[in-house]
Amino acid sequence: MFRILTLNGGSSSIRFTVHESGGGLKPCLEGKLDRIGSPDATLAFRNPADNRQHTRRLDLADRQSTVDFLMGWLEAQEVFASVGAIGHRVVHGMEHTGPELITPELLAGLRDISPYSPEHLPLEIKLMEIFLRRHPGLPQVACFDTAFHRDMPRMAKLLPIPRRYAAKGVRRYGFHGLSYSYLMEELERLGGRAEARGRVILAHLGNGASMAAVSGGACLDTSMGFTPAAGLVMGTRSGDLDPGLISFLARTEKMTAAQFHQMVNHDSGLIGVSETTSDMRELLARESADVRAGEAVGLFCYQAKKWIGSLTAVLGGLDTLVFAGGIGENCPSIRTRICDGLGFLGLELDETGNLAGADVISPPDARVMVRMIGTDEALMIARSVCRLIIAGGGRMDEYQINTAL
Repeated sequence: MFRILTLNGGSSSIRFTVHESGGGLKPCLEGKLDRIGSPDATLAFRNPADNRQHTRRLDLADRQSTVDFLMGWLEAQEVFASVGAIGHRVVHGMEHTGPELITPELLAGLRDISPYSPEHLPLEIKLMEIFLRRHPGLPQVACFDTAFHRDMPRMAKLLPIPRRYAAKGVRRYGFHGLSYSYLMEELERLGGRAEARGRVILAHLGNGASMAAVSGGACLDTSMGFTPAAGLVMGTRSGDLDPGLISFLARTEKMTAAQFHQMVNHDSGLIGVSETTSDMRELLARESADVRAGEAVGLFCYQAKKWIGSLTAVLGGLDTLVFAGGIGENCPSIRTRICDGLGFLGLELDETGNLAGADVISPPDARVMVRMIGTDEALMIARSVCRLIIAGGGRMDEYQINTAL
């Protein structure tokens, strides 16, 4: 049995999944190291075969000790006895246009661009380095979150600042690309090529939230920009802000650039407005009794509604809206509030289907198809690893005839 290990390093967590070749790349081990660098760090993992969740408290002082622990734990589980390749989610890829085999040259390039994604790239690079060092014979593949947006029109990429910064790579990139790639493949599987080639808005709504406008299978625009902190209000990220706020806070509170970065990435968004939690489920439970929770929910839905309107304008109309992500998939009341008032765009919901969590949640006669699709970034990484190795002439046995690809 050939297996692929996928790794998704975030700002304070590492998700890992082992996919096996039998049954269309089904996971045989899933887990997450959470709250890295905190005394409350945890390892949670599940073997889908017995569906049992296991959780351990950990004392991991920093990212390096976390990476070392994960490598030792995976080796103790004998994961590498059957793993034939490793895929890494890389949040920022600059000009990289697709998955690439990880080489010393690629690692050097990623170190050079670490300042463009200080929340994510350092941990992702550490993961690559230790796996290369401990298992040099295993092919490893970098899968870039920005690659999905690589062909956006120039007007969607430009930032209205002095032109000299564009030469340094300062432009709008877009993120959540692995999720969007998976959603587009699922949309074609479920709705056919014609629907997938139509005018589509993908709404990845979770702790990190963004939207993308896709036409003819190509991304035309997206809500995130130079960094993942732009666009929609999120769990702890602010989304778009007036740039004048930076100098205002520097003058009035002596706020440094580092403090501002901390605020907009970790102390803002839903948790900043509510002052209690970034969890949408908790906010929905509290909103009737806590005005702050109600305003956080309202702001999230209001901004999502605005982005659907603006991206529909980019597309010149709308054929399909796809909800995905933790909030998009699990909060029917949020889907209702976002779509409410957008009937002029052709958006309607079938509330019975919406409450039931149906795959299609729009009425049969609606002008716009509204779908709910569960996203799977880990599976998209595993597929990308397979395709890259096959394209390079490598043999992957049954993967070459696996219909999941």
